[in-house]
Amino acid sequence: MSVGLLALLDDVVALTKVAAASLDDVAAQAAKAGTKAAGVVIDDAAVTPRYVVGFSPDRELPIVWRIARGSLINKLVFLLPAALLLSAFAPWAITPLLLLGGLYLAYEGAEKIYEMIVPHAAHDRTAEAKARAAAPDAQVLEDQRVSGAIKTDFILSAEIMAITLAGLGDGTVWSRAVVMAVVAIGITLAVYGAVALIVKADDIGLALARRGSGVLAAIGRGLVRGMPVFLKVLALVGTAAMVWVGGGIIVHSLAGYGFAGPEHVIHEAAVAASGAVPALGGVIVWLVTAAGAGVIGLLAGFALIPIAGKILAPAWAAVKQLFPTRRKEA
Repeated sequence: MSVGLLALLDDVVALTKVAAASLDDVAAQAAKAGTKAAGVVIDDAAVTPRYVVGFSPDRELPIVWRIARGSLINKLVFLLPAALLLSAFAPWAITPLLLLGGLYLAYEGAEKIYEMIVPHAAHDRTAEAKARAAAPDAQVLEDQRVSGAIKTDFILSAEIMAITLAGLGDGTVWSRAVVMAVVAIGITLAVYGAVALIVKADDIGLALARRGSGVLAAIGRGLVRGMPVFLKVLALVGTAAMVWVGGGIIVHSLAGYGFAGPEHVIHEAAVAASGAVPALGGVIVWLVTAAGAGVIGLLAGFALIPIAGKILAPAWAAVKQLFPTRRKEA
């Protein structure tokens, strides 16, 4: 019996080592895949706070939670199974979908830059006024904002899951599912945890300024004064992330179809620039690569603006007319 028990313990130890190695492999793959999706994650964190603007402080965290829950449902219930089905039955479709996602990100980033150059402030105020007029109470307006945020998140989450899937090596369906689930949960917690801190930072600063003294009060005043600037910087970083990530996806997707010229040009420029400053070689390579991808993203995005306005917008309006939504009566 003692020999059998020792053998059983040896088997348990061996299984534990295998499980630990598997967990380490999952963690490594999840970290690698999540890093590749970092640009989209930055944009997601930059976009979300604007959906909370205008509500009372006691509703800010509940709204963030509702959007985060919708984001998890998007990733785990809809996108993860769809991605696994694609990888199993239509792996050839992953690259075209990535390319479409890259074009979308490039378009969104270029469109935001265009709005900075040619402001549409009057249009934005009119749209906001119409939204408030259509909403009979704060709850309906909140529901509209949350719904809009979850729809936007669906597009960004789809790109995150597609990038994650494309970054995974060979493996079983279950291992891919676990890695993608870990990435989905980890990214959602990171993004909406950061969003919660951002939207409550001014309240925290105000509380410190009122109740604190000395250094704490100074930190509080700095938070209150600095958050508007920080939000503007975050929006700019989010826009830049959309452009360079979209451009990078376009470049890599084209290389996958045999059009590797842009990728080679960007790589050679990055290597040449890093050679000029060897001490900062890695940083220079990243900066030049991101800049090159950003140029491609801007060109593609600006080219898509008139196409989206003249073709895609009317087509989307026609689709919505085929499936009219019922408005709730006040």
